[in-house]
Amino acid sequence: MGPLIITAALTGAEVTRAQQPALPVTPEEIATAAAACAAAGASIVHVHARLADGTSTQEPAVYAEIIRLIRDRCDVIVQLSTGGAVGMTAAERIAPVALLPEMATLSMGSVNFGDDVFLNLPGDMAAFLAEMQAAGVVPEYEIFDAGMLHSLQRWLRRGLVALPLHVDLVLGVPGAMAGTPESLMFLRSQLPPGASWTVAGIGAAQLPLATMAIVLGGHVRVGFEDNIYYRRGELAVSNAQMVDRIVRLAQELDRPIATPTQARAILGIPPRGCA
Repeated sequence: MGPLIITAALTGAEVTRAQQPALPVTPEEIATAAAACAAAGASIVHVHARLADGTSTQEPAVYAEIIRLIRDRCDVIVQLSTGGAVGMTAAERIAPVALLPEMATLSMGSVNFGDDVFLNLPGDMAAFLAEMQAAGVVPEYEIFDAGMLHSLQRWLRRGLVALPLHVDLVLGVPGAMAGTPESLMFLRSQLPPGASWTVAGIGAAQLPLATMAIVLGGHVRVGFEDNIYYRRGELAVSNAQMVDRIVRLAQELDRPIATPTQARAILGIPPRGCA
């Protein structure tokens, strides 16, 4: 199998310091966590920005500072969130794409999200896609349910997107598709031929689904956005601790770990310094 891309989802929009004392919040903390994850074996860091009080923000200036600090430390792919936080407007969510990151997320539909609704209107999704394409930003298509994958397939048939493309199968969100092996296997069976995929298991689903992805030729996302525990009842001490475990599992299963350069080649991202 090809090299394993590990994404570290460092902070998210919902987790608090009260829940996870090691949560990185400030740009400096996020950049330090990103560098530690890169050193452990991650080739992508998925970034949500926060204000000093921990509030989620899509303010481009905050993201610009995070990107600058990460770039000072390592060569990891910086993937910005356009999901933002529940309740943000589409204009707020897409704003950081103006910074021209290498990669950004693009959620492929609306979904119940615990007690909230994560709203993604078809027109907003199309506008996000157009803005990313115009900026040369590679999308990661976020799939919370099977209908979202079918929406992506419709875009492919209409020629709005083309291979290679990369999807993130987010499983275990309350209100969306369950974090089970059966869910993963079904979504994998529905992928467009030639698409690459990552699995992001939420909570207790993170480790078993990550292990499946290693064996099945997919890729893995771990980190505090999706799971704050290392094992049941034991808080993780860092995002890097979770990355390190995936590296050890992959080594035991004879799956090589992708460098950022290899990940860029797999994902269709130009090498650093190239247009």
